[in-house]
Formats: sequence, structure tokens, C-alpha cells
Amino acid sequence: MSDSILRVDFKGHSGGALSARLDLPLGPVRAYALFAHCFTCSKDLQAARTIANCLAGQGIAVLRFDFTGLGSSEGEFASTNFSSNVADLKSAADYLRANFAAPKILIGHSLGGAAVLAVAGDIPEVKAVVTIAAPAEASHVEKQFAAHVDAIQAEGAVAVKLAGRPFTIRRQFLEDIRDTRLTDRIATMRKALMVMHSPVDEFVGIDNASAIFTAARHPKSFVSLDGADHLLTKRADAEFAAEVVASWATRYIGPEEPQGETVVEHVGVRETLSGTFQNAVHAGRHRLMADEPESVGGLDSGPSPYDFLSAALASCTSMTLRMYADRKKLDLGRITVDVAHQKVHFKDCESCAEDERARDGKIDQFTRRIHIEGDVPDGLEAKILEIADKCPVHRTLKASSKVVTTLVESDAATRDAADPIDRPETSVKNEP
Repeated sequence: MSDSILRVDFKGHSGGALSARLDLPLGPVRAYALFAHCFTCSKDLQAARTIANCLAGQGIAVLRFDFTGLGSSEGEFASTNFSSNVADLKSAADYLRANFAAPKILIGHSLGGAAVLAVAGDIPEVKAVVTIAAPAEASHVEKQFAAHVDAIQAEGAVAVKLAGRPFTIRRQFLEDIRDTRLTDRIATMRKALMVMHSPVDEFVGIDNASAIFTAARHPKSFVSLDGADHLLTKRADAEFAAEVVASWATRYIGPEEPQGETVVEHVGVRETLSGTFQNAVHAGRHRLMADEPESVGGLDSGPSPYDFLSAALASCTSMTLRMYADRKKLDLGRITVDVAHQKVHFKDCESCAEDERARDGKIDQFTRRIHIEGDVPDGLEAKILEIADKCPVHRTLKASSKVVTTLVESDAATRDAADPIDRPETSVKNEP
């Protein structure tokens, strides 16, 4: 649920332009992450997009890019190898460092996972590394064109089909992946590591995850992506991975910084462009999602606007009663409040006055139920209901409020990462 996506270009290891997307969150950026895609894939693979979107929703900006010769990036794939991918990752980190902030998190999928393991020790600002379905050695990718290995050795270059597309594999690529040894790099990178792998991965066996985990020093963690395929084609699998990464990484990048006290309470909301109604919500140090149920065309990925309104009334009621109980030194026990919202005809509104019931149309009705686990002292039932009605949100709902609305035109020239763009994509070309 990325809140804005910047299209950026930067120079790769060979000097050619690499095409990238920077998924930015709504509000302050907690940290920048760098995502490396799988062999012959691209930054726009569904799993890459989903993971970047979800992390952006948690305040983590994610740069995902096409390696040289792939996707929309310049260069010739046949001239690249694993080492050049590692060099491209360094270029991406340099770009972030020069234009935003150096990455604190590296995330690699499949062969991209092997690449982030290889490069992690060379980027001092990195605090945490995540591999998803990664091989323990770069040479594992040779299995994808095993039938052509002899021809590549003999002829120097052979066109092979990978994922239904033709790619030219040269002898130097084969030699490079065979010469690469990741074990020492994993053991000496001195970064927190999380290994994510599916036990039913059809391309990279779970034994690779075991080998990576064994080679790494603590702190290290393993998460099983049970039932997921290699490419995380199910959106739910990619979202689960992103949620776990965001939660785990907080230990290493730090929590959200609280905003200073202010007279005006401010909440920011922006469409994520994922689904029809999904919106990212940023309130101080808190990040949530708002959505609609699937029955009305939403993704049901968060509470609806009226759910939030009902939650505001319920929580405000509980807090108000707690303040009253503490002030009066009443042992009320735990307070539970639930609120149901519905639109009813004026004639069916039990709490409406007689003249209101005669009106046509509908009114919003909030039905609030208060449960107190402790014993309510005799004679205080009416007082508790009176105090509940003094809840500020209750008063706001009953009173007439003013909503002042203005239409603000965004100026692209003044946008930056701290105040991301409103449009889904804007092109920015910078070079470190």
C-alpha cells in the first residue's frame, strides 16, 4: 500500500541507467530499504510490488530497481553476472545515500537474496538483511539452464529460454557464479539476518535456508512461508512476509518517533492505489489502513470510515469513564464498550424527539453498550451513563461541527521525500 511511488533512474555498475521505483510512505520515513529481485525477474514482479507497498504502509521507503539488462534498465543482460548484480546493488545504495538516506534494510528475493548477502558487509549503514527463497550459493541458479551448460562451455554463449523468455547466457556468467562463495560473506557481514523460505519451494529447496541460517551469526531468525510458492504469487503470502519484516526490523531501525504536542490534532490519509478504496492513515506515530468490506468492492484490509468513527466513540467513552473512576477512586474493574452504527429512518429512531420522528429520511444511529466487570456501586448507574455522554467524541457527534475544506494544488517542484507526491508516479532522474 505504497502512498506514492517515485520513478527514478541512477547509474549502474557499467554506467548505464537503471530504472527504479521508490515506494514512499505517508508521513515521515522511518528507514529506507533496498529490494533485489529474482534472477531474470524485474522490479515490477507482483511479490516485489506487494512487499514494497506493504512496507511503505509501515513507514519504510523501499527502492526496487531492475538490474542491468533487465526490465526497463539499460545494458545487455548477456554481459552481466552475479558480481555485476552485486555492483548494481552498491550503486543503488550510493544513490539512496546521496539523495535520501542510506538503506538500513536489504531485502533479496531468490538470487537477489544471495546478492544482498554478498553486498551487506560493504554497506555500513545496513542494520538488517532479509532473504526470501534465496539459494545458499549463487551457483544454484545453474539448475535453471542445466541442459545447456555443456553448450555454454563449448560455444561461449547460448540463448536459453527462462520463464518463457530468451536470454543469452555466456561462459563468463557460468564461471562467475561458480567462483562465488557466500559462506564467508554471510559469516562476516555482522548484520541482523532473517531467512524466509517456503518448505514447499519448487525451485530453491528448504535446505538452502538451513545452510544460510547455519552460516550466519546471531542475531538471526527463520520464518517459514508455509504453503507459499517460490515467486510468492499469492498476494497473502507476500503481505505476510512484508508484515513480518516490518515488525522484525523495528528492533534494528527503531520505532516511530512521536510527534510533539500540538493543539491541532492532525491525521493524514492517502489512497494507496491498491484496490478501489484502500487508504493509508497516518496519525502521529501510528500507521493504519482504512478500507471497505469486500461486499462493496473493497479489500477489507482495514476498518471502514464508520468503523473508525464507532471506534472513536467507544474508546473515548471508555477513557472518559476511566478518568472519572480514578478521580472518584471507584473500583469499576475493566470497562468494555462496543458501538454499532446503522442508518435508520427518523420514525424508527428511539432516541429522537417526537418532532424529529415526524421527519422524512434517515439518521445515523450509534448504539453504545457499556460493560463494567466490577460491581457498580448502588445509585451510580445513572451517573455512569451521564459521564459517558460527556465523552468529547459523543459531544462532537451530538453537536453541530464545522468542516472547513480547501482544495490544495500540489507543486511538484517543492515535493520531497518527507512530503511525498500525490500522484502515483512521478519521474525523478538523479545521479549520485
